[in-house]
Amino acid sequence: MAGHQCCSNPPTLDPSAGAGHVEQLCGLSTYVTGSPNAKHAIILISDIFGYEAPKLRKLADKVSAAGYYVVVPDFIREPFVLEDIANNPLEVWLKDHGTDKGFEEAKPIVETLKSKGASSVGAAGFCWGGKVVVELSKVELIQAAVILHPAWVTVDDIKGVKVPIAVLGAEIDHIAPPELLKQYDEALTSQSKVDFYVKIFPKVSHGWTTRYEDEDEVAVKSAEEAHQNLLDWFAKYIK
Repeated sequence: MAGHQCCSNPPTLDPSAGAGHVEQLCGLSTYVTGSPNAKHAIILISDIFGYEAPKLRKLADKVSAAGYYVVVPDFIREPFVLEDIANNPLEVWLKDHGTDKGFEEAKPIVETLKSKGASSVGAAGFCWGGKVVVELSKVELIQAAVILHPAWVTVDDIKGVKVPIAVLGAEIDHIAPPELLKQYDEALTSQSKVDFYVKIFPKVSHGWTTRYEDEDEVAVKSAEEAHQNLLDWFAKYIK
C-alpha cells in the first residue's frame, strides 16, 4: 500500500529524549532546544510518529548547536500506532490528522517566533511534515525550507513554492520516488523563481533520516549527510 513506507521502522517514543525541554507554544506541547536569544529559529515538523521520536529530537539538538533556536511542535498529538494498523489504518488515521490542520497551527508558531526576536525562520519537514513545510513555503511565512522524504507533495505544490527549498529524497521510496523528485526538479527549474536543489540518496528508503537503524552503516552515513545538507541550506538562507 502507498502508505506502507510511512509506517516502516517506527521509533520508540520517549518524552524525555533530547537535551532540550518541553513547553507550551501556541497551545501545543513543543520540544525546544537552543538559546531562546538566538536571532534565527528553525521549526522541525515530524512524520506521523510525532515529536517524541528520539532521533528527531537528536537532530533538533544538532541544529540548535549550529546557533539556532529550534522548536519541534506536537502537531500530531496522537501518533500513529503501527500495532493498531488493523483497527486504525493509516488512511483512517489521516482523516483526523491532516496536514492542512498542521499548516494552520504552524502559522501562529512562525509569527510567535518572530515576535520573540527571530529575524528569520526556517522549517524542515519529514514525511507528513514535508507537506506542511511546502504549504508554509507557498505563503512565504518562512525564509527557507527543507523537505526530507516528503509525503503527499504534488508537483503543483512545488510549483507554488516561493522560498529557497532543498528536497532530500530516497532512492527506495514509493511515496516520493526518484521519478517524482525529478518532476519537482523540472518544475522548479522551469519556474526560475527560487533557489533550490533536489538530491536523491542511494540505497536508502523513505523515512531514513530519522528512522534509520543504528547498525545500518549505509543508512546512518546517509542520514548524517542529509542532516549536514539541511544545516548547510539553513546556513545559506537563515541568517
